[in-house]
Amino acid sequence: MEKKPFYHLYPGDIALTCGTWSCNFACPWCQNWEISKKPPEAAEGYGFMTPEEFVSLAEENRCQGVSLSFNEPTLLLEWAVELFPLAHRAGLHTNFVTNGSLSEEALEVLVAAGLDGANVDWKGAPEAVRRFCQADLEIVIQNTRRLKEKGVHVEVTTLVIPGVNDGDEDLRYLAERIAEELGPQTPWHVTRYFPAYQFRAPPTPISTLERAQRIGEEAGLRFVYVGNVPGHPGQHTYCPACRALLLEREGVTLIASYLQGNICPRCREVLPIRTRPPLRK
Repeated sequence: MEKKPFYHLYPGDIALTCGTWSCNFACPWCQNWEISKKPPEAAEGYGFMTPEEFVSLAEENRCQGVSLSFNEPTLLLEWAVELFPLAHRAGLHTNFVTNGSLSEEALEVLVAAGLDGANVDWKGAPEAVRRFCQADLEIVIQNTRRLKEKGVHVEVTTLVIPGVNDGDEDLRYLAERIAEELGPQTPWHVTRYFPAYQFRAPPTPISTLERAQRIGEEAGLRFVYVGNVPGHPGQHTYCPACRALLLEREGVTLIASYLQGNICPRCREVLPIRTRPPLRK
């Protein structure tokens, strides 16, 4: 789950993940461009797996969940609607890693089918999203809010890209909208970009991500995480009340949980985290 990233939805669980081809955004820095920038015809020769087969594979590999990711999972809408009820019957949780640009009708169908969690990518301030992604950030924000209102667990990710969305004003805009639309308890992942596809800006300085983290916290967000920087202390979860270390991570692996259910053992603060039995080193 940490790879998605989901830090507050069943930390440490394993979710079998699938994707397909193409995308409905035009981001020139796409980190998964090998599949997202290919037409559907590129799937020729790769075969098709039914939702039933996918659930069976998840069970065989002792996974606790299923996930649609890699490219835009809304392109697998009908498949997801068949998958989610089967997954729930098998005791598996479900999630989407999405750009959030879908119709309200599609969103309703996904929630009704059993979507448990969504990590939504807010790619930058409105002008940057229009210019680089050929998309409308306001639609993404509205859909993220709707998901939250309907009981879906929501986390937000922003790939911080030099010269695109790394200015204080842009980062503050995103942080304040998250706090306003989704609430201060919503996790915000500010993650490191690396050159890919058609974009050659240098990798995001770690200091920029740390600045983004500070801006998020100043906007009132209680859980701002630094991503794509293995070993950084910003990847851990701390109690927002007493700063006790609660979830310790190494890269995309949860190595220890000190929570008691979803409660801080030091100060008894209740955390907005769906958990399983604790891990210990």
